[in-house]
Amino acid sequence: MLPEFDNTEVAFQYRSNKELKHARFLFSSMSSPMLTNIGIKMTKLALSMHLPVKAIIKSTLFDHFCGGETMEDAAKTAAVIGKYGINTILDYGVEGKESEEDFDKAVPEFIKAIQYAASGKNIPFISLKITGFAYFSLLEKIHSAAPLTKDEEAAWQRVYNRIDQVCKAASDNNIMVLVDAEESWIQLPVDDLTDKMMARYNKPKAIVFNTFQLYRHDRLVFLQQSYETAKKQGYQLGAKLVRGAYMEKERNRAAEKGYPSPIQPNKEATDKDYDEAVHFCMQHLDGLSLFIGTHNETSCLKAAKYMLDRNIPVNTEKVFFSQLYGMSDNISFNLSHEGYHVAKYLPYGPVNDVIPYLMRRAQENTSVAGQTGRELSLIKKEIKRRGI
Repeated sequence: MLPEFDNTEVAFQYRSNKELKHARFLFSSMSSPMLTNIGIKMTKLALSMHLPVKAIIKSTLFDHFCGGETMEDAAKTAAVIGKYGINTILDYGVEGKESEEDFDKAVPEFIKAIQYAASGKNIPFISLKITGFAYFSLLEKIHSAAPLTKDEEAAWQRVYNRIDQVCKAASDNNIMVLVDAEESWIQLPVDDLTDKMMARYNKPKAIVFNTFQLYRHDRLVFLQQSYETAKKQGYQLGAKLVRGAYMEKERNRAAEKGYPSPIQPNKEATDKDYDEAVHFCMQHLDGLSLFIGTHNETSCLKAAKYMLDRNIPVNTEKVFFSQLYGMSDNISFNLSHEGYHVAKYLPYGPVNDVIPYLMRRAQENTSVAGQTGRELSLIKKEIKRRGI
């Protein structure tokens, strides 16, 4: 059966009355762009002045959008949603590190997460960003095709070795790795490195997934090319499809530097390419695994219907739907309720280190048309249904 995304009883079955009221407060606050922007600026200022705001952040945004400060905390959250058939993607949410020491330290942290995931029942994925293992400036230089110095070549080899260690551990433990997309001006080395990992570890099944941002007008063709490459080289493509996360930054940089924007001309074009990408992948499940990462109800419904219409088993291991923890529970839990595979992105890490992620969530819920209103209306509907 097709999921009913208006079913709030299923959507919020894992949330207590207290948690539901807390969610109402958060999304009510984020419904005001002015309040959200002021809050973000005040938080950044307080942190720069080393004011004790950690407790406030932890009890508001952090508790709603993150799994905890440690992997053990995240595992407890994963166990809660696992009772309702929701899988978990462990996402070590530490960002913005810029030293070889930090890059090296990340490797055992990710391997530890993989080993922990392998010991559980409902944690089939981990997520990583190449920028957590490499200098942004190095990726930018490689993308531009500028010649590297010997030191830079050695640094890039270290990046390869770090990612290879993580992917090998994932392969050994049968845990899938989702490699996040990055800004367009550093994406080429990310794609190349991920392709090498897929060629090495995606036999006979997809272990490593590359991310295709369909708000870029060239990514549908790149997805199709990636499939043909995988087919020729004899490995399974791991395809994670998202709309994208850097739209304003991409457009602004293109305007500043005078090159054509890589972003689609409008939302309709993005939606069209996204749904076409999903359909392309559904038609080629013999040679790939598909990860549908979206908060768009229409796209999820189209994908679910496509599977039913073509007798693709809803519980096939080849197709996963995914949303972020703390958002779009009406999609996640209702898809899972009908038997589809669903996984929630579950970030974890020290509060101060996860703040960049939390700021993006606040901005996203404010800027994405209708997102906050939809979340808030569903929360209010469930509170009314419960009579609390």
